[in-house]
Amino acid sequence: MMDVIIVDDEPAARRTLRECCARESDLRIVGEFGDGRAALDAIRADPPHLLFLDIQIDSYNGVSLARSLDPQTLPLIVFVTAYHHYALEAFEVSAVDYLLKPFDEERFRKTLERVRRRRAAESGSERTTALNAVLAQIERSARSLADARPRLLAESGSRMHMLDVAQVELVEADRNYVKLTIGRETFHARSTLQQAEKSLQSQPLLRISRSCLVNMNHVREISRTPRGDFILVLAGGTTVTSSEGFRDPVRQYLERLKLNPLGRDAGQGSP
Repeated sequence: MMDVIIVDDEPAARRTLRECCARESDLRIVGEFGDGRAALDAIRADPPHLLFLDIQIDSYNGVSLARSLDPQTLPLIVFVTAYHHYALEAFEVSAVDYLLKPFDEERFRKTLERVRRRRAAESGSERTTALNAVLAQIERSARSLADARPRLLAESGSRMHMLDVAQVELVEADRNYVKLTIGRETFHARSTLQQAEKSLQSQPLLRISRSCLVNMNHVREISRTPRGDFILVLAGGTTVTSSEGFRDPVRQYLERLKLNPLGRDAGQGSP
């Protein structure tokens, strides 16, 4: 039996992890936290065998929490993140595991299979070495993204323009092109939406449909349709609506941005 602690500041994400764990006969949840400092105190007091840890949790992030754990009682750690740019390639070749939100039950079980194998074969020192390597890579990735200010070449009419990616508000697929919106202006570049997403990875992009990415730095207003889809108004006045298939990922992303009442969702057993 493995004792499990879940640390994530999104109630919906904690619920998903809780439900996935409940379906596994060898997992027992002994703690659930939306606050990093409270979680650290609990882990130090009674270390679990397995820790599901969000990389970004309030002001005390998951990297800081992981670095503060005692190497002598270090649990197996599965990092959870909604951001693909957090050095996921480092996880793929490492002994440390991760889950990229939103994940399904099949992905959860594959990760859990790796965790079980690691528990049987990995020494404490090997676990610490692997964790330190991944934490260093995450920090390097975060610094490079923060410092990066790439520019893109796109066309409008018969002219080519150099665009600062930080100013791009909206990216939409348009057949063999993508349409980039900055304020009231639109530009086109011959690219796929996936390629454009990679070029703009320094920005907090949110996919709201199969063909639309929104730079959340430029969202000024959010409302809901009668069906529950999200309407986002951008700084330049453009309005876009999420699709039904992306309703839950958008909702989960927005939940992370809410300020919780003091003390709410910060303790063990939070829903």
